[in-house]
Amino acid sequence: MPAPVLPLVDAAPLWPERGALVGLDLGTKTIGVAVSDPDRRLATGVETIQRKQFKVDAARLLAIATERNAVGFVLGLPINMDGSEGPRAQSTRAFARNFAGLTPLAIALWDERLSTAAVERELIGMDVSRARRAEVIDEHAAIFILQGALDRLARLRGDR
Repeated sequence: MPAPVLPLVDAAPLWPERGALVGLDLGTKTIGVAVSDPDRRLATGVETIQRKQFKVDAARLLAIATERNAVGFVLGLPINMDGSEGPRAQSTRAFARNFAGLTPLAIALWDERLSTAAVERELIGMDVSRARRAEVIDEHAAIFILQGALDRLARLRGDR
């Protein structure tokens, strides 16, 4: 049975109380990957995967999840500013559906509006060169996406 693909608040009850989550920023050429600590307080970058073919990319993501003892995935969903879903969001949903067939771990979709722009501003503010920004932007966007989801989960739990 494929893993469920749900909004974050609906996926959260399917995960155990503790356990790392893997955050993904899905680009056309790369996939940024971040992971949380088991208590789901802090997101940390893992790597940027150069996309090849779906099965190869999925195998790497599953290997990362296994290495980190992950209990679920958080996938950034690129929703338009007006709340509609364009081709990128449809592509992300298709990836999630296909990926769900390869893992039993619930996949949460999290609104990633402006994540790349926010990360780009932050990296520019840190005086990171354009070439270096291009290398790390997707991994940092994955951190941004996952940390936003972790913060939302903490609010749902009533953490301060």
